[in-house]
Amino acid sequence: MLVGTIKEITRHPVKSFTGEQVTKTKVMKYGLYGDRSHAFLDKSRPGKFLTITQVQDMVKYKARFIGEESNDHYPDVEILSPSGKKYKWNDIQLQTELEQISNRPIQPIIYPPTNVPIGPIEEDHLLIITDASITKLASMLGANIDHRRFRPNLYIALHNDVPFIEEDWIGKTIQIGEKVKIKMNSSCERCMIITVNPEDGKMASSLLKTVVRERQNRFGVLGSVSSTGSIKVGDSVHDPKAIKEYHGTPKIVALIQLLGSKGSDSSKKRMRLKPPKELPLRGEEVNSCPRKSIRHLL
Repeated sequence: MLVGTIKEITRHPVKSFTGEQVTKTKVMKYGLYGDRSHAFLDKSRPGKFLTITQVQDMVKYKARFIGEESNDHYPDVEILSPSGKKYKWNDIQLQTELEQISNRPIQPIIYPPTNVPIGPIEEDHLLIITDASITKLASMLGANIDHRRFRPNLYIALHNDVPFIEEDWIGKTIQIGEKVKIKMNSSCERCMIITVNPEDGKMASSLLKTVVRERQNRFGVLGSVSSTGSIKVGDSVHDPKAIKEYHGTPKIVALIQLLGSKGSDSSKKRMRLKPPKELPLRGEEVNSCPRKSIRHLL
């Protein structure tokens, strides 16, 4: 059963900078191609990254890839500063500027296109939210919400507006398009990052207070990549229950549904579909590791 479509795809070439919305991209074993592949280490805190938690103004820097995706090397990274100046990733002036606003020494680091490890992405590969959940949360808040505050990778437009339905997917696997499969592991615990306006870096606590009060401080779901491939805006998102029930591809599910509503009994018997001998999707245990916060998604 089709549950929705991909409305937006967002990747963040530089950790804690505002990311870019793309119409298509590759889903790697670690998540979206190049997501959080470039970062700054905070030398005043060994082993830690410089993030919005320390410097809210980092959200006012906007990063994007310029060029085609390649597994051998990244396209050039273009960074637009709050003043309107454009930098390349290796521009020493960018590092100097960030050291001045953060008042600490930093060191740039890049991870290869084929393997952005646990650390900049940390515990999980993708963050997914839905339009119905944003709408419902906005009604709870009593104000419009810029969904970019949650820094999602995938923003799903649901066919049926059921708020927080994505939490029912935890422990299951959703399919996007023809190939990509994402195992849904846990709901996402939020922190102060959602209080930061992605446009001007200003903070307001009302949204976080609402999430704490109404949603036990959780919003969105975290998932890991089970099957890689390419995705694009408009791709279908298939309900995990339907996929597991029929043990087949979404096309087979759609055909079975069609046969259930059209045709004579004899034609249905002639066209009866048998499930494959091996299930393409197997039930998997929910990751029971407690989550600390969403800081890994900065």
